[in-house]
Amino acid sequence: MPEKIDILGVQVDSVTMQQAVRQVETYMDERSGVMVATANAEMIMRATHDGELLHILNDCALVVPDGAGTVWAAHHLGYEMPERVAGYDLAQELMRRAPEKKRRIFFFGSAPGVAELAKKKAETLYPGIEIVGTRNGFFAEKDEPEIIKEIQAAKPDLLLVALGVPKQEKWLYKYRRELGVPVSIGVGGTLDVMAGVMKRAPRWMQKAKLEWLFRGMLQPKRAGRLMALPKFVLKVHRAKR
Repeated sequence: MPEKIDILGVQVDSVTMQQAVRQVETYMDERSGVMVATANAEMIMRATHDGELLHILNDCALVVPDGAGTVWAAHHLGYEMPERVAGYDLAQELMRRAPEKKRRIFFFGSAPGVAELAKKKAETLYPGIEIVGTRNGFFAEKDEPEIIKEIQAAKPDLLLVALGVPKQEKWLYKYRRELGVPVSIGVGGTLDVMAGVMKRAPRWMQKAKLEWLFRGMLQPKRAGRLMALPKFVLKVHRAKR
């Protein structure tokens, strides 16, 4: 098992992309019924003042370092963290390998029509992939039993949920036993990017660790949330051993 690294109370796994994919596939093979989280700086900062989210993250089978900030924090605190494992890239790699392994996948979340567009994109990118269901993320509490039944009936091996942080993590944790899915992952904007309704940062910005800035430029409403980043840096610096 990978080493767990404490970043402001969140136990993040020190893994490469290859190790993370292998671990998730093992969970699917074992029908483990686990949650996987993709922890970036914003999520970790939120967990410092949201006890429920902190508990959920630390109860996940795997928490991957999604974001340059998470990797930086581990290094700054004196730990090994081999690379960033972005949630989007992890989802793509699992989908790429799904046809060969005959994995069944369900997309849940985003605005009406987005999951269906993401399904079409996945079927183009990964011929033979089985997306066994889609459901948008606009629902009331009274709709939840129907959504759970829909997911149960589809029998996915992998459930990708795009409801945003922390709603996706809290929803999955609440219904994790009822859903009966081998692996569930909260994937944020992954379906939006796949559907083409949201752009991902150019490769050079990803390499320069500026993906957060690109998101802020595209979504000015995120500006307040991006203020979590300098706060994160200060908090990590204070926590340094």
